[in-house]
Amino acid sequence: MASAPLDFYYDFSSPYSYLAAARIAALAEGADVRIAWKPFLLGPIFAAKGHATSPLVSDPDKNVHMWADVTRLAELYHLPPLRRPDPFPVNSLLAARVALHLNDACRPAFTRAVYRAEFAEGRDIADRETIYHLLAGLGHFFEEVIDEAERQENKDRLRAQTEAARAEGVFGAPTFIAADGALFWGNDRLEMALDHARRLARAA
Repeated sequence: MASAPLDFYYDFSSPYSYLAAARIAALAEGADVRIAWKPFLLGPIFAAKGHATSPLVSDPDKNVHMWADVTRLAELYHLPPLRRPDPFPVNSLLAARVALHLNDACRPAFTRAVYRAEFAEGRDIADRETIYHLLAGLGHFFEEVIDEAERQENKDRLRAQTEAARAEGVFGAPTFIAADGALFWGNDRLEMALDHARRLARAA
């Protein structure tokens, strides 16, 4: 039986996507699920709904709860102590372009490195130097990768991936979409999404 497919839509400004990205590879391997890592931008989706920023940020009570919740979960998952980016939300455009440009084999490691730099090390992922160092640390020719990631063709690919996410009903991150179109939103739905994908494959 072939591995079950599951799309993983994530935005680099999303702390809950950070938690999911840190957990998904091991869980997916155990469930025999094949993950498609799909970086996208939440900003245009929020804007289309009339939000100037994330609803979790615009509501002070939700914002306070979110950071307390993510801090507790990072500890529960044995991740490094959480460091809140400043400013937040971060400008995730360059990181998303680079992640999308990288091939499927390289994208997960880069994604985890970006999240770790942002939420565990307090580094500015909007800074090209940060992205340079992350790529170099993974063995990539960083200047070439960034130049190619910022070509118009790749910019258009990111817009198209963001629009594809919106068309599939994505409204937040992380979001997991199974082969039958079932949508699971949030880090706390990761296990449920993997189980659903696995059951679909077994029934096929």
